[in-house]
Amino acid sequence: MFSKLTNIDRRFIFLILAAAIIVPTLLQPRMPIAVSGPTQKAYDHIDALPPGSAILISFDYGPGSMPEPNAIARAIMRHCFSKGIRVIGMTLLAPAATLAHTTMEEVAAEMDAVNGEDYVFLGYRPGIVPVILSIGTSFESVFASDYTGKPLAEIPMMQNIVNYEQIGALVALASGNTVDDWIVYTPTKQNVKIIAGVTAVMATQLFPFLQTGQVTGLLNGYLGAAEYEKLTGEAREGTQGINIATWAHVLIVVLVVIGNIGLFIQRREEKKQHSQINT
Repeated sequence: MFSKLTNIDRRFIFLILAAAIIVPTLLQPRMPIAVSGPTQKAYDHIDALPPGSAILISFDYGPGSMPEPNAIARAIMRHCFSKGIRVIGMTLLAPAATLAHTTMEEVAAEMDAVNGEDYVFLGYRPGIVPVILSIGTSFESVFASDYTGKPLAEIPMMQNIVNYEQIGALVALASGNTVDDWIVYTPTKQNVKIIAGVTAVMATQLFPFLQTGQVTGLLNGYLGAAEYEKLTGEAREGTQGINIATWAHVLIVVLVVIGNIGLFIQRREEKKQHSQINT
């Protein structure tokens, strides 16, 4: 049986994988989630900010890697809006501007947040390092207007926000190396607290920054989003994503095990046949 399974039609495997994704999506089973230390630190820092504070979220990811960091962004924004914390959005990547603006608008509509008072999306400006450094002087020196073209001087929530010193946390969401740029070039004299939210494959390379204190908190892909949702009490995109990913990965592990058992049996039979021929 195992030998035959090694030669199974790949289209059948695709169907099984599709079922492993579709069924959890429809039934929405809940996998047990234990909150990790890095996620707890990120949540605790934002939760401790007083109402009226502001955080800066940099949406540095594109459509191809959207699901994981987008789930993190939504969880954090819901938490902020529920506590009266204002959200400033921006991006260091041109392809991410429309995606980030849409995400902010959707969560704001869900939470009854008002543009210009509870949140603002500044958009994109070219030059990663110059943008990061210039915000240390003032937001207005980089973003003369928001994404819709409205001057920053006319946006109520930006009246008392000049630079990093008025920012309670910088949330760097990324699928690439832009988190490193935020860590390296954000002015240390302004003591910016950086929270990273990245795709799962990137998380391990940021743990050294977490250990040195250069990163205050770290959210690891779907799992980080699901952990954050558990802390806020709202199971949404992150929880659904990690449940589906878990079942899909379990299936992949099972298929790999079956394939290796089949290969081992096949090789053993070949050795028996070879020894019989020699005798």
